[in-house]
Amino acid sequence: MQAKDFYEEIQESADFIKERFEIIPDIAIVLGTGLNKLVSRIEIIKELSYKLIPYFVPTTVESHPGKLILARWQSRHVILLSGRLHYYEGYSIQEVSYPIRVLKMLGIHQLWMTNASGTVNPDYQAGDLVFISDHINFHPENPLRGINDHRLGLRFPDMSEVYSKELLKKAERVCQQLGLPFRQVIYFGLQGPSLETPAEYRMIRLLGADIVGMSTVPEAIVAHQSGLKTLAASIVSNATPDNGQMHQTTIEDVIATIEKSSEKLFKVFESLLIEA
Repeated sequence: MQAKDFYEEIQESADFIKERFEIIPDIAIVLGTGLNKLVSRIEIIKELSYKLIPYFVPTTVESHPGKLILARWQSRHVILLSGRLHYYEGYSIQEVSYPIRVLKMLGIHQLWMTNASGTVNPDYQAGDLVFISDHINFHPENPLRGINDHRLGLRFPDMSEVYSKELLKKAERVCQQLGLPFRQVIYFGLQGPSLETPAEYRMIRLLGADIVGMSTVPEAIVAHQSGLKTLAASIVSNATPDNGQMHQTTIEDVIATIEKSSEKLFKVFESLLIEA
């Protein structure tokens, strides 16, 4: 039997989900580290473990459950990726971004991503909510590398607006209504999992970024090639020595900071859902 090509695998994954989800909404949300508390404030309609979905790979990070969730939030249906995949887990960059391909095949139109990030900009503190307007990709691979299938998107997509200016404007308006500061930042994507050295922090700052993390960029590239409108929000999980952080960073500290600060992000998303 001839092996399925990549497009057919994506189609099979999407068909499997469609058979089990009663509705496919317009919006999907990727939950980053420490942000799974969102599940407690929504109505879950159906859950699927990544382990059950054809061609998905399971998450291996404790803070990422690895579930695809159909839910009702603010009277809107949404799909949640409760737990994301990372290149540092040993997966290929195509496996990491595969769920985004499937979301596009399902008929999703908007992708809202969240993450935890460190800051290299002394103007930002741990717990700040920021929105990504652009990124610098330092992953060792690009998810579009390989033989191109025109059914998935352009071979050479223009990258001048990966993160939707329209959605950023809406987020800015919502933040103003909620009395929250609106900050746009440049995200620097590294493969991890080791955190950055002081010299690397200085390099990242010199190259023009504000925050740094180990996710989001591969997914954003694939989402953009696929034609999805993308919004990416980050909660700063740790500060820099330039603004007073002198102790070592642990994953427990990161998760605690994100959980403590997640409420404002959820409020922004709830307001966005009302007007979406």
